[in-house]
Amino acid sequence: MGLFKQMMKILLIEDDAQIADLVVSAFEALGIETQHEKDGFRGLRSALQLNFDAILLDVALPLMDGFQVLEEIRRNSLNTPVIMLTASVDLPDRLKSFEKGADDYLSKPFYIEELLVRVKALINNKRGKLEMMLVQGDLSLDRFTRVATWQGEKATLTQREYVLLECLMMAPGQIFSREQILKQVWNVAFDPGTNVVDVSVQRLRKKLTNPKPDSAVAFPIETIRGVGYRFKAQA
Repeated sequence: MGLFKQMMKILLIEDDAQIADLVVSAFEALGIETQHEKDGFRGLRSALQLNFDAILLDVALPLMDGFQVLEEIRRNSLNTPVIMLTASVDLPDRLKSFEKGADDYLSKPFYIEELLVRVKALINNKRGKLEMMLVQGDLSLDRFTRVATWQGEKATLTQREYVLLECLMMAPGQIFSREQILKQVWNVAFDPGTNVVDVSVQRLRKKLTNPKPDSAVAFPIETIRGVGYRFKAQA
């Protein structure tokens, strides 16, 4: 199963040709219609004139920067979800993005699979907002810091571990085959000789399992023998 179940239309406003080609190719490979604009002025015009499910907006743009574009989008009462894309990792820039109405923020360089997961989360959320904390039972995931917390144990995840855990947590009860996980998290075709998925799940469990557990509740990522993994829905 892919990340998207129906046709989506995305607006990408990005002046870096290499990044734009990567994003457009990945999205269109999944059947997602993607319109690309190279400067802030044309991007804003497209955003206001056409209907999109989400907007991917670079900050450093010609003619109008991303913050100006975002401000105009919200001033015109357009509620389309917006993900800011920027090379800056500074907290003031992130805060400025949210103050002006951004729904999410992703620093460059980024993994295309993480961008896909975030776009899916925005589109599927009825409010068009991405919650900063993803919580399922006793397990929480901070989308800003990539810190996971399980029964008091905290761990900072690598980007791959983060995307893997977020993918499973966003679909509790759904069984993901190793092939699906490789495609969604690593964006590679299935290789029957690789154990990268199993190793990554083991690392997640090890990072978040208390060495002296006082709870009978098992870590919620379940191994489905011969198939793959699923996040066990918690009461």
